[in-house]
Amino acid sequence: MSVPNSTASRRSASTSAETDSFDGSDRLLRSWGRGMRPDADLTVSQWADAHRMLGSRASAEPGRYRTARTPYMREIMDALSPSSAVQRIVFMKAAQVGATEAGNNWIGFAIHQAPGPMLAVQPTVELAKRNSRQRIDPLIEESPELRERVKPARSRDAGNTMLSKEFAGGILIMTGANSAVGLRSTPARYIFLDEVDAYPASADDEGDPVSLAEARTLTFAHRRKVFLVSTPTIRGLSRIEREYETSDQRRFFVPCPYCSQFQWLKFERLRWDKGRPEAAAYHCEGCERAIAEHHKTALLEAGEWRATAVAADPGTVGYHLSALYSPIGWLSWERIVRAWEAAQCSDEAIRAFKNTILGETWVETGEAPDWSRLYDRRETWKPGIVPAGGLFLTAGADVQKDRIEVDVWAWGRGGTSWLVDHIVIEGGPDHQGAWLELTKLLDRTWAHQYGAYLRLAKLAIDTGYEAPAVYSWSRRQGVAQVAPVKGVEGFNRSSPVSGPTYGHLDF
Repeated sequence: MSVPNSTASRRSASTSAETDSFDGSDRLLRSWGRGMRPDADLTVSQWADAHRMLGSRASAEPGRYRTARTPYMREIMDALSPSSAVQRIVFMKAAQVGATEAGNNWIGFAIHQAPGPMLAVQPTVELAKRNSRQRIDPLIEESPELRERVKPARSRDAGNTMLSKEFAGGILIMTGANSAVGLRSTPARYIFLDEVDAYPASADDEGDPVSLAEARTLTFAHRRKVFLVSTPTIRGLSRIEREYETSDQRRFFVPCPYCSQFQWLKFERLRWDKGRPEAAAYHCEGCERAIAEHHKTALLEAGEWRATAVAADPGTVGYHLSALYSPIGWLSWERIVRAWEAAQCSDEAIRAFKNTILGETWVETGEAPDWSRLYDRRETWKPGIVPAGGLFLTAGADVQKDRIEVDVWAWGRGGTSWLVDHIVIEGGPDHQGAWLELTKLLDRTWAHQYGAYLRLAKLAIDTGYEAPAVYSWSRRQGVAQVAPVKGVEGFNRSSPVSGPTYGHLDF
């Protein structure tokens, strides 16, 4: 019977413990070093060309991703890179031009090269789940660099679920624009807002989904990136059009192969003989020569984005692209012409053509709904200034627990009215200072567009909250200027002022 060497065993155990400790410290140092490493110099397009793989489950063209296939996406993706000073990227586009894949490239880049918290928003939670299964899971599974960084899905590990993907240094949260909880769940350095025109007007009655989502980025200041993408819908209602119109409105200019004049592609310059859509050709703005579709690859390679406006926010850039730029093998000019000819029998079909192929909003015609007629009658005037048609002023005050809110309206002929001012007086009915501020409003004047100054002819105040305090203040002012009312029931629009008035104009 042999006796084990206890000294050797202890030495071996000690050496093993030291090795484990060293390995643990080494791993900690390596992790710390990765966390301190600055964002990579790679751009999103460079990363996609080097690392992105497309599988048959998520792409009609499986294999390595090539930015050269859609050259117009290069600048857009690179604006999403940390090296770009741009913070908000707006993309109003036709359907199926590669925008979603560019957004997925950005997600992959962030996981691999510049980790941070990211929020990806689809119109609904159900669509977010579908996108996770059909796009995000293949993105991770088919790229080795992402597969080794994203935690594997395990029944006991919540790090990788259908709507949440954890990775070293960050997390990807996917949600729907109809979920206020999802939109305010976590701070985010990166936000990908896909198909924003399909978002509901309000997320669970808590406000605009885009605003709720963008509020998540405030703590990241200049390091944030927001990517808004959508096919547009109806003029006046389209979120993406509104965002694009306040941007620098970039268009993709391509050179004519004959005269070299740069121009952005317009549908009206795509021409064909009736009944022969296969002969469709694009006619140059400069030399009027017909450009055949086989030139398109060279056109796209030589194309460049050019701003056509000055952005309201220098940190925002906007891009517009129609399906006329769709690369060879995708949507051809012939198919676009056939779609246009087939749409002529239906306004709805023409609307779909403009939205999904031209990437333009649809303008309602004929019997437009009430909102459209109202939108077309809109006027512009400066807050606090009485418009030209205003003859006298009234105000309505609503008493709340912690404030008094006042709307000042100008009235003109035929019952026409304009909202001139909105005033919030801090402090509720138990604050004497709030009542003093409200009293001062009775003597305040507002400048008229023509140079006169108007006082309030009358102020109506709602008695629905703390009625005794409201009636007490009203009695002290007198019925000549103040009228206690019971909500809207106490207001007659056909006679906004009863009794003596103080509005007159010396023109």
